[in-house]
Amino acid sequence: MNAVFMPAIVFAFGLICGSFLNAVIHRLPRGIGLCHPSRSFCPGCGRSISWYENIPVASWLVLRGRCAGCGMRIAWRYPLVELLTATLFLWLWLAFPPGPAAAYMVLAALLVAGTFIDLEHMILPDSITLGGAAVGVVLSVFIAGLHPVAESWDGRLRASLFGAGVGFAVLYGVVELGKLAFGRKKFTLDSPEPFEIGGTAEVPRLKIGDEDWDLREVFYRPSDTLELHATDGTVWRLTARGVLREDGGSVGYDEAAGGSGAVNAVVVPREAMGFGDVKFMLTLGAFLGWPGALFSIGAGSVIGAVVGMLLLATRRLGDAGRIPFGPYLAVGALLWIAVGPEFVRWYFTR
Repeated sequence: MNAVFMPAIVFAFGLICGSFLNAVIHRLPRGIGLCHPSRSFCPGCGRSISWYENIPVASWLVLRGRCAGCGMRIAWRYPLVELLTATLFLWLWLAFPPGPAAAYMVLAALLVAGTFIDLEHMILPDSITLGGAAVGVVLSVFIAGLHPVAESWDGRLRASLFGAGVGFAVLYGVVELGKLAFGRKKFTLDSPEPFEIGGTAEVPRLKIGDEDWDLREVFYRPSDTLELHATDGTVWRLTARGVLREDGGSVGYDEAAGGSGAVNAVVVPREAMGFGDVKFMLTLGAFLGWPGALFSIGAGSVIGAVVGMLLLATRRLGDAGRIPFGPYLAVGALLWIAVGPEFVRWYFTR
């Protein structure tokens, strides 16, 4: 009886956690508190959702994927997240002892939330990356078996902290090398376009032709520079702090506002990946140790490259060719939990 009852309880618990994760995925990137408003609401009409309209999966099916108030379509993501979370929880419960299974469930919830936020918004919030790392360290101390090579609590603490550090350092190194190799991209215009610098020091803006750029979204770090190659031979260099002059000095955007001309080429700064991915490795390393962190990076890179090539081949690679890396790190982490240690042992003993 218990062999059926407990898995059913775990699956139902996973559905409920998935419903909560849907709220996290919707609210966190939009700056909406998880407790205010306390009840779920329709993003279309703002109507509070009754409890019987918020039963995981079942309510979505009964309502045929639409709000009962305004008829707005409810995204397929909602039942998918609930079913995915429940399936992961059930698998972990059946595959591991209760202690490690519970810890891995926490990690799985973080991976699901981070994946769907990254897919929609191309960000990984600190509350998931840094908060997840802190939770991983704490759980490592109290749950024996999460880091099998370390038996004592202080050994598990060291393994967790070292794993977080290794994961962070390796991916940070990849980001820095990628910045050196691919940190600038030059766009040559078919014909000269007028440009004008505007905005303020707090909200600098640049208009090129009909496009109005918020420069806060262009500069990833203080050292980044955007170059405007004007038709008169002048090169305008824009940074997060202001506009660089030819003599090496700079003026703020308040003073530079109104600067204009015609441009035939633009050199923009870019990153190999977002820094949220680097901080995400703190979480993975804290839960999985340094072998799991390295495996997650390797497996995630291979899977991401394959998916990227498929998207490129099918002409479905949007958003200036960017794809989020967080979901592939998450898949790599789940692969490590499922088969990673056995794969490593097989690979080095074959």
